Amino acid sequence: MIRVCVIDDEPLARRGVVSLLATFDDMQVTAEYEDGITALAGLLAQPPDLVFMDVQMPGMNGLDVLAALPPASRPLSILLTAHDSFAVRAFALNAVDYLLKPIDDLRFAEAVERARQLLRLRAVDDARAAANAPTKHLQKFSVRIGHRTLFIEADSVAWIGADGDYAVLHAGERTYIVRESLHQLAMQLDPARFVRVHRSSIVRLDQVAEFQPLTNRDALVRLRDGTPVRVSRTYIDSLLSALHAAG
Repeated sequence: MIRVCVIDDEPLARRGVVSLLATFDDMQVTAEYEDGITALAGLLAQPPDLVFMDVQMPGMNGLDVLAALPPASRPLSILLTAHDSFAVRAFALNAVDYLLKPIDDLRFAEAVERARQLLRLRAVDDARAAANAPTKHLQKFSVRIGHRTLFIEADSVAWIGADGDYAVLHAGERTYIVRESLHQLAMQLDPARFVRVHRSSIVRLDQVAEFQPLTNRDALVRLRDGTPVRVSRTYIDSLLSALHAAG
């Protein structure tokens, strides 16, 4: 679904654009604004995919609103204007198209299709960039103790247990409480080094010294320091695969 914002100081003009957008199944109007200053605050707080922006508005015109947005977060825009004298600056701000008022239905549909195509291309580019970007895994844990913050190296943590909405790091004879859930930490840790073995525990693979199946189809691992950690049957296969991969 393409999130769309409509910005125009004329209520009738806004209703006309919203009405036209209602004929497209993939367009969802998420916000409407009647002046540039309010629109700028709204666009910064909740960026849409596409804006229909009136150029001439009192106080802050549409082009000034676009220019005030950080280029990296500037949405695609289709400008609404009674004159075409803004075209050069509009395209400098990466406007998709501009529509002369009163708006022609066919031209409106053409502008929407152009925006669709650009959003598809942007999605493909973003997916490629994400696939090629190196994955950064958590290397240190931040632990708040009173007014102090300790930084615990991931390499020093043998296993992690759950304590309600928090997690408990087990590093040698010390334990530290982290104000994040076990699920959140599991998403941040390197899966080649840390593996979840139970809904309430994660182990560091190179600390696993022994694996023992249990009669109820669960299992038990014993860490190098002798600590036993229960393994749920749900996680046994992924744990064994990770142990074999770690060699």
